[in-house]
Amino acid sequence: MIRDLSKMYPQTRHPAPHQPAQPFKFTISESCDRIKEEFQFLQAQYHSLKLECEKLASEKTEMQRHYVMAEIVKRLNAICAQVIPFLSQEHQQQVVQAVERAKQVTMAELNAIIGQQQLQAQHLSHGH
Repeated sequence: MIRDLSKMYPQTRHPAPHQPAQPFKFTISESCDRIKEEFQFLQAQYHSLKLECEKLASEKTEMQRHYVMAEIVKRLNAICAQVIPFLSQEHQQQVVQAVERAKQVTMAELNAIIGQQQLQAQHLSHGH
C-alpha cells in the first residue's frame, strides 16, 4: 500500500516575512531560530515515518505468518486427499467429517484450544 507522502507530510514551511524595501538580513538569533524550527519539523516528520515503518514491518510479519499457515493447510489438504482413499469406507467418512468440522473452527475457538494446550504443557513440565 503506497501512500502519497505529499499529502501525509505537506511541505508547510514558514515563509520569511519579506518587506520589499528591506533586504534579506538575518541576525544570528533569527538564523538559529529558523534552524531550530526546521530541525523540529524534520524530527516530527522522522518520528511519524518511523512509526509508519514499524507499523508496516509488523503488518509484513503478520502477512508472512498467514502465508506460512495457508501453505501448511494446502499441504495437509493434499496429504489427506492422497491418504483418504486407502482407508476403509467407515474411516473415510469419519476423516471427511473431521476435516469438515476443522474447516468450521473459528479463531476464538482455535485460540482457546491453543491456550488449553499451553496450560497442559506447563502442568506437565512442572509436574516432572
